[in-house]
Amino acid sequence: MMAKNSFIRFAETFKIKEEMRVVSITVRLMIADCTGTIYFTDLQLQEGDRLTGYTVHTSKMLMKLRENGEIVPPRHYNGVVRTAETVILFNLGKTSAGLDCYIYPVQDMAAESIELSQGMGAHKVRFLDPVNAGDELALLASARRCLKNGSPAQKEGFYQYSAAWDSKHTVKLEERKSAWVLFEFQEMQDGGDRL
Repeated sequence: MMAKNSFIRFAETFKIKEEMRVVSITVRLMIADCTGTIYFTDLQLQEGDRLTGYTVHTSKMLMKLRENGEIVPPRHYNGVVRTAETVILFNLGKTSAGLDCYIYPVQDMAAESIELSQGMGAHKVRFLDPVNAGDELALLASARRCLKNGSPAQKEGFYQYSAAWDSKHTVKLEERKSAWVLFEFQEMQDGGDRL
């Protein structure tokens, strides 16, 4: 019998024909003839025939930013965007932090007309659903959820993060339309039990 919360690492090699391009891979995780709770974590695909290392969870490497021994409360930045704007967030933590983004449309907007990205357009996410004035779109890196009015919503792309120091974020909306935006994040520093 294994100890509670112990993890086992498995590795498998997929062989393909050299002249063929891989378009997709489907992985089905299956378990049979057992009891208890099973957690599948850190599914990683990599090229080559040698297994590389792993990355420990950030909670083992980081802790919330502290000043005078006290945890700094989460930062909040808000504003109004019309068509498109670059928003600069000041993250005084020592490293990047997950970013929770809230968008409140002032007018109705078409499907796929709202985008967020980092810097010059990297790490882009697009909301796939149309929205009405007064809706709430929430892209929550802290919970790994995308919501519209509190219910799961469709997105294409990445959860956002706030880079250390000044973090640039582009908000794009449907042409000539406006939205309130709110960004929230917890600043982080080194100091988890693995460092």
